[in-house]
Amino acid sequence: MKKLNTWKVGFLGFQHVLAMYAGAVIVPLIVGPALHMNAAEVSYLIAFDLVTSGVASLIQVVGGRHFGVRLPVILGCTYTAVPPIIAIGKMQGIEAVFGAVIASGVAVMIISQFFSKVLKWFPPVVTGSVIVIIGVALIPVAMKNAAGGEGSPTFGHIENLFLAVVTILSVVLINRFFKGYVQAISVLISLVIGTIIAFFLGMVDLRPVMDAGWVRLIQPMYFGVPEFHLSAILTMTLVALVSMVESMGVFLALGEVCDQKMRPDRLKKGLRAEGMAAVISGFFSSFPHTSFSQNVGLVALSKVTKRSVVVASGLILILLGFLPKVAALTMIIPTAVLGGAMIPMFGMVISSGIRMLEKVDFHRNENLLIVACSVGVGLGAAVVPDIFSQVPQSVKLLVENGIVVGSFTAFAMNLLLNRRQDSPSEGRGSNRVSFQEDSSVEATL
Repeated sequence: MKKLNTWKVGFLGFQHVLAMYAGAVIVPLIVGPALHMNAAEVSYLIAFDLVTSGVASLIQVVGGRHFGVRLPVILGCTYTAVPPIIAIGKMQGIEAVFGAVIASGVAVMIISQFFSKVLKWFPPVVTGSVIVIIGVALIPVAMKNAAGGEGSPTFGHIENLFLAVVTILSVVLINRFFKGYVQAISVLISLVIGTIIAFFLGMVDLRPVMDAGWVRLIQPMYFGVPEFHLSAILTMTLVALVSMVESMGVFLALGEVCDQKMRPDRLKKGLRAEGMAAVISGFFSSFPHTSFSQNVGLVALSKVTKRSVVVASGLILILLGFLPKVAALTMIIPTAVLGGAMIPMFGMVISSGIRMLEKVDFHRNENLLIVACSVGVGLGAAVVPDIFSQVPQSVKLLVENGIVVGSFTAFAMNLLLNRRQDSPSEGRGSNRVSFQEDSSVEATL
């Protein structure tokens, strides 16, 4: 693709925002009412969420000497933290939640110093499996959205399925008949097409846009000074560890999509940036952030890997936090339309994982077992999360996330089955992780 001007970068960035927006705001939308907050307080939670998501994404993508993986990655509030946040908030107050978020961020920055050393245990058979798991674990979310959204009274109605199909076809046809920039923003165009059709079907509600204000100021520690309780800190740190595993998978997936090998020190900077993002989020009355898997599919589909696009996304998210009316405008996109766009995006993640698995020697039965069991467990946990309903809460936090439990399965089985294998030579069938120097893999703005 030719050099992108400011407007093109902005539209590509906005496309990323639309892909992650619903997932980003769902946490405050759930937590706020659960903690008996009024509409104005929930609105502030959403604003803080958007601003801190933007700041966190900028830290991650721009990076520096000590922070940032410097890949086109978007950060948003992690859904894994919802049950602990509600439990802490009800028992110890919302101030304890933000204190625990800050402390967990510090813990992540410390743990990341050692956590990245496990990268050598992620050969192509593990990395490819993890990337496939990320994709297949997200597909059920896309399908539920395509049907109208889980819990929706119109779930599965023909209108929702029609909108999802139209959106999918729009993505496919644009990628078939257009090239360059139009192809890169195929998801954005498809979302607009789907929303326009939904409007004429009477499925678009403009009242939230009319009711929203124009400008809102962001105040640090809006809900009070953070409080630090040991039990809350330990709980949130456990959530952070789960997010670190998931984020590492996202980094590896993006590295594959962007054709960049991940060095341990680069991975460490990425995890450390997530810790810093949590510290900032706690001070600004927001929740833990993690790298969003869905945007990996968008990068793979658009083939645009420039970090400047995600810089634009971060700036747009910050702007949306200060402009409620504009933020509300992004909420009018019907869930079915979003689901239709998600299906090809998440499918592209699976394709990237399959491409990486081409490097694996499948004549060895051990590698077949690693892929079979890890993908099976990851997909099973994503589709049937109730299978772990009777396990202790502390364990459930680790196993009910399909991406995490599937990734751990791949990691553990590789240690078990390939541990005694002699170091293979480079080339097809190798299970060795190769690294490049940082200077050769840094993406340009």
